[in-house]
Amino acid sequence: MTFTLVYDGGCPFCRHFAQRSELLGGVPDLVIRDGRCDHELRTSLRKRGYNISNGAVLLETLPAQEERIWHGSEAIAVLCQHLTPTDPLLRLLHGLFSDSRRANLLYPGLLAARQIALGLKGLPLDPDQNRV
Repeated sequence: MTFTLVYDGGCPFCRHFAQRSELLGGVPDLVIRDGRCDHELRTSLRKRGYNISNGAVLLETLPAQEERIWHGSEAIAVLCQHLTPTDPLLRLLHGLFSDSRRANLLYPGLLAARQIALGLKGLPLDPDQNRV
């Protein structure tokens, strides 16, 4: 089983969480992919109903090439449930977001922080739309 986290690399918070999860999260075979830079991946996910401008996407590849997909707060909750962090920040996030209900309540705050960060960088919320 392999997990792939697709995140918005334009958002410094998203990028930091993804990189720390990969390096210090203790999830074997976790692959992180910058959805903002990978147009082909973004298009494939969008065709299946998942838009990274609305949240991170977590894909789990199972035996026989089966796949499960989580989006937004569910993606973060599932990833946090699998973390065995050695890092203080990831331990905190694991505690906050590993419960699906709590993740669902807190996730809009993460999206608001992402919106502010992207605005300060002059980047659109949706990488597939031109800046206005």
